Amino acid sequence: EFPPKSKLNPEVYGNQTSTITKDQIERKARRTNSRRDHHDMLMPYLRRINTNTSTKAYGARTLLFLKDDGNLKPLAIELSLPHPDGDQYGAASKVFTPSEHGVESSIWWLAKAYASVNDAGVHQIFSHWLHTHAVMEPIIIAANRQLIVLHPIYKLLHPHFRDTMNINAFGRQILVNAGGVTEKTVFPQKYSMEMSAMVYKDWKLTEHGLPADLIKRGMAVPDPNCKHGLRFMIEDYPFAVDGLEIWLAIEKWVEDYCSFYYPTDDLVQEDSELQAFWKEVRGVGHDDKKDEPWWPKMQTLEDLTKTCTIIIWVASALHAALNFGQYNYAGFMPDRPTISRRFMPEPGSAEVESDPEKAFLRTIPSQKSTLLGIGILEIASRHAADEVYLGQRDTPDWTTDVVPLEAFNKFGKSLEEIEKRITERNNDENVKNRVGPVKIPYTLLYPTSEEGPTGKGIPNSVS
Repeated sequence: EFPPKSKLNPEVYGNQTSTITKDQIERKARRTNSRRDHHDMLMPYLRRINTNTSTKAYGARTLLFLKDDGNLKPLAIELSLPHPDGDQYGAASKVFTPSEHGVESSIWWLAKAYASVNDAGVHQIFSHWLHTHAVMEPIIIAANRQLIVLHPIYKLLHPHFRDTMNINAFGRQILVNAGGVTEKTVFPQKYSMEMSAMVYKDWKLTEHGLPADLIKRGMAVPDPNCKHGLRFMIEDYPFAVDGLEIWLAIEKWVEDYCSFYYPTDDLVQEDSELQAFWKEVRGVGHDDKKDEPWWPKMQTLEDLTKTCTIIIWVASALHAALNFGQYNYAGFMPDRPTISRRFMPEPGSAEVESDPEKAFLRTIPSQKSTLLGIGILEIASRHAADEVYLGQRDTPDWTTDVVPLEAFNKFGKSLEEIEKRITERNNDENVKNRVGPVKIPYTLLYPTSEEGPTGKGIPNSVS
């Protein structure tokens, strides 16, 4: 849609429709194809953030153009603040377009920094913490309370619980606690967890399976004529291309495993432990969402397969794509600032005209905050020496049932083939988004890795 519209209540927040004009973008391209929009989720908090913290942030919308060669080109960045006369008057917005010369290029450089601050905070607090670490907890607790260790579904899911409760407990002590590292290094600061709780109100487990996620975000549409029933809106989208292969491999493994123990739907319905597990996930772990219509009913083999596939995907591949490349992609803070300490300078500002680099460095995080943030990114991105990756088990005798063992071995071999295909795609000069202008290959969904911050490898669990 153009111009980008807002879903915020107009009676409370006034007119929040984007102020980007067709004239501004038609100078750069004939049509727009993609939008990075952090406007709605941030606007209700910006007044408090900018008043009660050291951050000076905006709600950002970024428009991008998909070129014929498959690359994305930025067209415009809109930075919005709450109206000075009150929320009901809408947003006070400014639009910035790309420039390579003079003061305008320095202003564009700053506009990209403010958009990156939004993106870094949304990534860390919502995509990473909330949508992988936090939402796995109720599932882990319910499984340990309701399923005996010999239960087939416990055996299936148990590797994907490894270390998650430990790392989350540690995170609550130093990362997401009041005054913790997150509040020191990410722009919402003391409002981080409150905003996380607000975003959780729209959380749906079923939307975090990869196909549903891509469709929801407008990155794919169902198409029976395509190989896997999905047509990507950007063909060379590495997370989607590699991810769909991983997703289908997990789905096949789960289907083979579950159908061995539950050949008929009535066996799913009559399994009292399984039903108690699912009842606790919904009714205790996610009590405020227990009546939502989107929950799988856990009455059929299809329900069971779909649910277990999503759980394994979230714990393994989704978390890996969000976490283990953070140091590689965001370890250089000027390229990925997480806090903005000042508002955008006014046009004609002497500082921007005389020393744009100094103006930029005074805007992005301080040296102290940068060192703390980079240290955490490096630690978070490291694989341990005893990491257990997708398609692996920490013990070979986890089951004595021949059919599940054969299916698991097949799963491991399929992942090995996927690794080879990812490497081949990364070496294909015709797919430019896989390496980008700085020639960093996309390896975040490469199944295995060595120890350290390698930027690749899919551990079994949120660890």
